[in-house]
Amino acid sequence: MRKTLLVGISAFALGAAAAMAYADQQGKPPRADTYKMLELFGDVLTTVDQQYVVPVDNKKLIQASLDGMLTSLDPHSGYLDPESFDDMRDQTRGEYGGLGLQVTADDGAVKIISPMDGTPAARAHLQPGDYITAIDGQTILGLSLNDAVKQMRGAVGAPITLTIAREKTDPFTVKLVREVIDIKSVTHRLIGDYGYLRLAGFDEKTGPGTAAAIKDMETRDPHLKGLVLDLRNNPGGLVDQAVDVAGDFLNGGEVVSQRGRDPRDITRYNAKSEGDMLHGMPIAVLINGGSASASEIVAGAMKDRHRAAIVGLTSFGKGSVQTVIPLHGGADGGLKLTTDRYYTPSGGSIQKTGIAPDLFVAESRRQAEGVFDAAMQYTEATFHNALDAQEGKTRFLPTSIEIPNPPPGLQKAALKSDADEDEPPAPKVSTGKPDDSQDFQLQRALAVLRFGSVQAAEQGSPTGIYTRPTPKFQTAQVTHTSAAPGAASQVAKTKPVTDTAPAEQVGPPSKATPSSGAPLRP
Repeated sequence: MRKTLLVGISAFALGAAAAMAYADQQGKPPRADTYKMLELFGDVLTTVDQQYVVPVDNKKLIQASLDGMLTSLDPHSGYLDPESFDDMRDQTRGEYGGLGLQVTADDGAVKIISPMDGTPAARAHLQPGDYITAIDGQTILGLSLNDAVKQMRGAVGAPITLTIAREKTDPFTVKLVREVIDIKSVTHRLIGDYGYLRLAGFDEKTGPGTAAAIKDMETRDPHLKGLVLDLRNNPGGLVDQAVDVAGDFLNGGEVVSQRGRDPRDITRYNAKSEGDMLHGMPIAVLINGGSASASEIVAGAMKDRHRAAIVGLTSFGKGSVQTVIPLHGGADGGLKLTTDRYYTPSGGSIQKTGIAPDLFVAESRRQAEGVFDAAMQYTEATFHNALDAQEGKTRFLPTSIEIPNPPPGLQKAALKSDADEDEPPAPKVSTGKPDDSQDFQLQRALAVLRFGSVQAAEQGSPTGIYTRPTPKFQTAQVTHTSAAPGAASQVAKTKPVTDTAPAEQVGPPSKATPSSGAPLRP
């Protein structure tokens, strides 16, 4: 029986199911109680089969029960029916049919985790955090994730219309055409004297593809000065591929460790000795809230081992490893079961907390605002039944975030309440050649490489700064009066001022350390 280790956001790629889970059990009920509950299950199934208002399919009922049992454990658990199990295996190979979306269930709705590079969903500019509310004009609210995904599948070339709900935007429709998705998990190019390596996921092709890309860039430019490793919106994938990728930049030593229910059950994954293909060349790693699991393993190893500067926004925060267990060789589907937590080389878990960047950079003012708005957060911590964070750890909230400088002559007073005119323009239809100048986070990563450090980049190339909003309070004052002896002093009441806007400035941000951060509320 082959078991596949996965680390990725609990998701269904349209045309494939990528799934994960964890069972955190504190104790076992007596065996007699277990048999009694199984007998109860049989009684309920028999009653439904005999008395439900319309005939039922017992096989579907049992499959739904299995999935319900597993999904009650945590947001990444579940049962894969045979069709979904086959789709999942196709995804880990990097080829399948669909729209190119990673989605998950969120309180009865279907929420987009990430569009995949070069797919219909990416070309339609769908964004992480978007909700799919209807398919071809028919609502899918309340539909199971499996059923919603199946509706979005179809014949290659067949059109489909999705209704999208997006924060601070009226609902809108997007027309897509289904196609065979051949995931290119690795892409690369040269930007001047710097290499750019984009990893969109971690499938079976990612490790070999990364090594080949590094060799190609060094061949094309023997005087390469540094590398940007882009892990933004990378939802994760196979553990062994994450270890291989990190090993291409490290000379031996630990990349990640897995720890199961038994504290003695520890598996350590190490990089190859003399494995650094860039021989110490400077690296900047780009992450954001869509960077999860396997991408967090790579970013965490690079940060803990002081091999790279991390630039962008705090990652998703999924610190568990999943084992996909075939049932009867896959004939009856499989389980997606979390069997371990993973830990970065420093021994820390990023469950719920994520990887905090060395330099916080947002693509826009609105994106920076979302970091401080709990209602706009989509992270592991927002799942109601997610595994607990490591004791004493909270998700770090920065005091300031770099943002693009406002366009010259922008009149803030003329801004509408429901729009950001200093927001970058909507992405244009791709011409096949990316416009790197419009990618602010990428430009800041390149600045870190050019200046040699985060601090030097902040000082040598200042940007706009969005400062964490803090309510202002009127300091309590004690007023002494000339009243008779024994009379109480009059104390001015402290009144919070909540209508103050966050400050913006140009220049290096104020310093903050992760230990002083406040948690984001789920």
